[in-house]
Amino acid sequence: MKRRDFLRRSAALCAGSVALPGLARSRALAQASRSKFKVGFIGTGGRARQLMHGEKLEDHADIVAVADCWLKRMEEAAGLIPGGDRWVRYQDYRAMLEKEKLDAVFVATTTHARARICIHAMQAGLDVYAEKPVCLTVQEGRALVDAARKLKRVLQVGTQQRSIPINVWASRLVREGGIGKVREVIACNFIGPETWSPQPGQPVPEGLDWDAWCNQTELRPYHRDLHLGWARWADYDAGGVSWGVSGWGTHALDQVQCALGADDTGPVEIWPEETGPDGRVTMRYASGVLLKCHRPRPPAGQKDYRDLGAEFIGDRGRIDIQRGHCVAEPAELLKDAPPDTPAPAPGETVEHIRNFFECAAGRGRPNADIEIAQRATTVCTLINICRSLGRKLRWDPTAEKFVDDPEADKLLSRPRRKGYELPEV
Repeated sequence: MKRRDFLRRSAALCAGSVALPGLARSRALAQASRSKFKVGFIGTGGRARQLMHGEKLEDHADIVAVADCWLKRMEEAAGLIPGGDRWVRYQDYRAMLEKEKLDAVFVATTTHARARICIHAMQAGLDVYAEKPVCLTVQEGRALVDAARKLKRVLQVGTQQRSIPINVWASRLVREGGIGKVREVIACNFIGPETWSPQPGQPVPEGLDWDAWCNQTELRPYHRDLHLGWARWADYDAGGVSWGVSGWGTHALDQVQCALGADDTGPVEIWPEETGPDGRVTMRYASGVLLKCHRPRPPAGQKDYRDLGAEFIGDRGRIDIQRGHCVAEPAELLKDAPPDTPAPAPGETVEHIRNFFECAAGRGRPNADIEIAQRATTVCTLINICRSLGRKLRWDPTAEKFVDDPEADKLLSRPRRKGYELPEV
């Protein structure tokens, strides 16, 4: 099957095909003959623009095409980013995948649209850098892992603390016993998503494909608070506002997974410490380590980036791993630490992007490989499910199911709107 026919069939039927190893080899050879990768962006909003400019993406790649279901968003980005006037622009990302000879794509869309787009891109023979959280459900995340492995694609997820030097160093310190046996980890009590209540419809903005934006979810009447405030609502994210479970919580809980050496597993129990949609929860890993999501939110206006990490308490010391910075007791634990990385700030994703392109060139597993991201995102999902059900849950991280709990298992996936099913690989 020719590449063009394959993509047309994929777009029309949302059905997959077998991997094309010859296509992958030809792409690798073509890229090796050029000085830079040819990349496209799917989604051109705020986070996409940060990745485009200020993180040294230009050292590795040229942006040649962009896609966004809202034409206005693309026009704005093109006017802000150097070289944007040369981009080929598409409202339907599938047309970009078909027509452009790309090496990789960056997927910086809403969370509810991300998994399907990533699989389509990998089916087109491309490597993918996807923003976090990479999936909306556990079922979506596992489908992404399976697709990446079967299609032999690099899929890096944007949890950049996996590549920030001091975070990498501190995580290794904990894993290798630098603070002794870890007893407990203290993370923040991140807020969960809200439920959207039906609202009177508003006019759809000019140039917005509202059907495509809604993607797998119900085709609701357009409303500005839904469109531009999507990260608040459970149908579109798992709490993606800055201080939410899948917002900064994704970074913090990924940091926990990394330092505990739990990249291919997760907790085995989770229970609520109090009732309510934003109640504190505690988790237990098979090792006996307790993860307590109890730390309160910093006062309004106070810059406190502990909520992008966690405090690890061992029998020989403790270390608070934040983004780009650590605090330890005893202080001597940090005597060999690399310099801080100012964060959150421009430049904090430089190493993560470099790692992605190095792996795309060498076909290695990236620092935030999709399996790693799937496991960390699952921890976020477990918090929301535990709060929703209001009771203790037992989790089997190998089977990725709850133990003898069909009611809880139903929350690991959700129905998708016809025409927006996940592609089969």
